[in-house]
Amino acid sequence: MRPTRPSDVPEDRPRSEGRAIDDAYLDEWAEHFRAPLVETELADASAVAFRVGAEWLALPTPMLLRVAPHVVPHRVPHRTARALRGIVNVGGQLYPCVALADLLDIDADGGSARTGRHTFARLLLVQWEGRVYALPVADLHGIVRYAGARVQPPAATINKGTQRYLAGVVAEGDLRIGLLDAALLGPQLARTLR
Repeated sequence: MRPTRPSDVPEDRPRSEGRAIDDAYLDEWAEHFRAPLVETELADASAVAFRVGAEWLALPTPMLLRVAPHVVPHRVPHRTARALRGIVNVGGQLYPCVALADLLDIDADGGSARTGRHTFARLLLVQWEGRVYALPVADLHGIVRYAGARVQPPAATINKGTQRYLAGVVAEGDLRIGLLDAALLGPQLARTLR
């Protein structure tokens, strides 16, 4: 296809040759460029968000190793820790299964699926000090990126068992997600194996 030249343009089509710009147009663009830049906050942190019972919680993404399908744990004899559900086989490896619902005093049967999405129970494989734990969750939201400056303190109405492990709360759309403090939760995970 050959390029068009001015002589190839039909005569009935107007040519744009420098037209006058009215003052209103100039004022509108001048106002646009005079407006201060909107500063967007840098999302400097991330966490994996999930639901346990009715509570939406999140753990720092560096703790997350893998998301696996939910499997029924096998009971470990002579272990009485309330939160230790047993062991699970994920990809040929055995991991201790720790119920956050029991650890954080959350009603595991509470809560309901969000509308407009399929809900599947999953296992989150998380690591704390070299040991891997399987945490059953009722629903997985995914990775949430947030600005550390936007983390809000937990509300006073939050379950006291959960509140002592929270570093704060972040908003993600219509969800309010409690950020679990890994430094507080990790030792509790390890304690379930003693």
